[in-house]
Amino acid sequence: MTSAIDSLKTALRSPLLPFWLVILLLPFGRSSEFGTFLCLVGTILLVARGPRDWREQPGVRLLLWLLAAYIGAALVSAFDSLAPGKSWSTVAALLRYLPLGLYACLAIRDERRLQALYVAVACVLAWWVLDAWMQALTGWSLGGHAEAQRLSGIFGAKNLKLGPTLAVLSPFALWTARRRWGLAGLVVAFLLLLGPVLLAGSRAAWLCYGLVALAFAWREARSWRHFALYCGLGVVVLALAGGIAWRTSSRFEARMQRTLDVLHGTDSGLNAALTGRLDIWNDSLKMIVAHPWNGVGVRAFRYAYPQFAPANDHFVVAESCGEGEGACHAHQIVLEILTETGGIGLALWLAGVALAWRAWRRVGRAARERAFPVTLALGVMLFPLNTHLAFYSAWWGLLFAWLLGLWCAGLYVRVEEWCAGLYVRVEEVGDAA
Repeated sequence: MTSAIDSLKTALRSPLLPFWLVILLLPFGRSSEFGTFLCLVGTILLVARGPRDWREQPGVRLLLWLLAAYIGAALVSAFDSLAPGKSWSTVAALLRYLPLGLYACLAIRDERRLQALYVAVACVLAWWVLDAWMQALTGWSLGGHAEAQRLSGIFGAKNLKLGPTLAVLSPFALWTARRRWGLAGLVVAFLLLLGPVLLAGSRAAWLCYGLVALAFAWREARSWRHFALYCGLGVVVLALAGGIAWRTSSRFEARMQRTLDVLHGTDSGLNAALTGRLDIWNDSLKMIVAHPWNGVGVRAFRYAYPQFAPANDHFVVAESCGEGEGACHAHQIVLEILTETGGIGLALWLAGVALAWRAWRRVGRAARERAFPVTLALGVMLFPLNTHLAFYSAWWGLLFAWLLGLWCAGLYVRVEEWCAGLYVRVEEVGDAA
């Protein structure tokens, strides 16, 4: 516990604070942009202090290439967007991710700071989880009263992002618990996170958290036999937790009943189970056919939607949507990229993925181990066989860019070692394997 407190103090007193504030302020709307602004100021100061040093860092180079693919796809789509004002303003807003990621690479230069940041993020998640459990037991949290069908926690009933965010960031909490308290700590942390993730009612978050559990199970097992054993135990735990939640939580029961509509074997049942996403995906395919090269424009999906949807489409006539608008986004990362940025955008994203995979393979096993929590967080966030929040939106896009910057920094941090009684730093840029 003392070590965890020391790590948190390091995050609060060191240059990590601006970067950490982005996560701390995530539940409070656009206030997380304050952390982004501080990272911009910090990047300017750090670059001015060492104008040549930053260009030589492999993490910086990797980040610039990855952001070039991400922002480049949006830029290409904006030239003939169906909502040019929205697309061009989105492209301009994406540029703030450059100093955010650069600050991570420049401020997180050694392993001690990287691990301190992991612990600091885990502390934020512990706060969210405690608040969510309080809401589950009393109906109230720091974010107000619970939403009718889902646990909303500190995010509030009008901002139902607790489940996806907890699931994506859970590797930081699980890694910290495993490192501090061993296997028992990992199991306890997994169970404490499991309740809020289930009760938050996001089935995409359930799948993300399941993938996180599988990754940690494989990390602990290191063999197929032990992995199968851990998976079997995990299935039992999930069945027990799901049964208890089904019996005790009307919110969880409502989500499960909707999910079980898929068993009716009809298109309407499947669409109901997917909360109308089947209609969205069908209309997305029409957009892709009509605009195959550079899409309808980044963040122009909702404005293009009425042109491709039936007149009586639920998302066109729903009062929650603005006049002349439809569904907000494609709810699936591949469809989002293809509809909004087209085939060119998808090619840029795939090039970015290939570059990231190549960099991850080349840094060496020790570096991959240090970057494990953030690598896993990005992996489950981008897992294509799932539904997703919008990756070019102001909120989810910010979380994605934050993780991307941390990942590029984490792969190339300096390693601290003791050698012949002398304290030395080793710059690890990977082995040739």
